[in-house]
Amino acid sequence: MRFPIRRGLLAATVLLAAGACDASAGGPEVTAPSPTGEAREACEALVDELPEDVDGQGRGTAADDSPYVAVWGDPAIVLRCGVAEPAVLTPGTESYDPAGAEFVGVNDVSWLLEERSDGVRFTTVERAFHVEMTVPDDYAPEVNPLLDVAAPIVDHVPPDELNSPPDEGHGDHG
Repeated sequence: MRFPIRRGLLAATVLLAAGACDASAGGPEVTAPSPTGEAREACEALVDELPEDVDGQGRGTAADDSPYVAVWGDPAIVLRCGVAEPAVLTPGTESYDPAGAEFVGVNDVSWLLEERSDGVRFTTVERAFHVEMTVPDDYAPEVNPLLDVAAPIVDHVPPDELNSPPDEGHGDHG
């Protein structure tokens, strides 16, 4: 599956599932990340501001409730904030291959797309720290839930240094 990078154009493809459902009793098992410093504070703020519904699915609770995790629906769409950089983008790892990676842009947020046996894992790129969202195949096209979380990510997860706007006053040197 390939999703071309298109900012803002994917809104027309949103398919909403009929009715919302909570995660199963006790919630899904999710390994919570442990962000620190600026990432910890931003992740807490992000998770607090995430919508109650994502792709028509109601927000639930993970088995181990964490301020860095949000879940919606059953099977669960899972968002984890403050995760490590994906290995495919990490120099020195065995699976490092940024040229072979697939990316998608949704409403000013760029994501690494990694197909899995049960769905797709998306991880933000071009941000100061990483947010991961796993979307089960049940919610195809799996890119749709990204539409609902883009604005809070833009609001709370700053761009990385390469993608930050230039500081004012530094453009003229003469």
